[in-house]
Amino acid sequence: MGRRRRAIILLLAAGGAGILAVTLIGGYSSSVAESYGRLQPVVILTRGLAPGKAISPRVAAASFEIRKVPERFVPAAALSDPAPAVGMEVIGVLPAGSYLTGPVLRVPESDRPEAPRLGQGRHAVEISVSGAGALAGSGKVDVLVTTDDDRGGGRTLVAARRVPLISVGQDGRSEVGPGLTEVTLGLTRSQAIRLVDAQTFARRITILPPAGG
Repeated sequence: MGRRRRAIILLLAAGGAGILAVTLIGGYSSSVAESYGRLQPVVILTRGLAPGKAISPRVAAASFEIRKVPERFVPAAALSDPAPAVGMEVIGVLPAGSYLTGPVLRVPESDRPEAPRLGQGRHAVEISVSGAGALAGSGKVDVLVTTDDDRGGGRTLVAARRVPLISVGQDGRSEVGPGLTEVTLGLTRSQAIRLVDAQTFARRITILPPAGG
């Protein structure tokens, strides 16, 4: 057999082996995709981040990398893009190689709305009230209590004036009763006793912005 013919046979054999390898790899990839799902982009940490670390564009560029991972291994809260993390800060230790997920991030303390100062002698107390759906955030409110009288009517009294409103829960989602909303107020001890007691007998407890703003 001549050298030319031998070289041609070797080239054909190498080509056939290459085609076979590509076919096997393709079949293997299809099998993996069927077993573990399609590849999804996820953000992976290329270096660890400590708790409280603020994520600036520079930190994101140096610490994050987008890779494709079978969907079976991707956590539900994993981020596919590092952009939403910019401007946030890290809650816990994030080691290199871990996924970047939403629950490990929070708004920096300097950007959070400041809670109203309760003042000396006041405590945060949660009560269920009516008509709080129009109120949001924080500020000062008056607390009104409506009671029944012997003639089937009722009267409304101001039980507390200009108390700090700390937070408002979801409208109509109080466990005490339907249509009520849980709010957290900054109350003195006597106000707290009066209002907690009123929840057991009052027809309605309402909070409103104080008269005169």
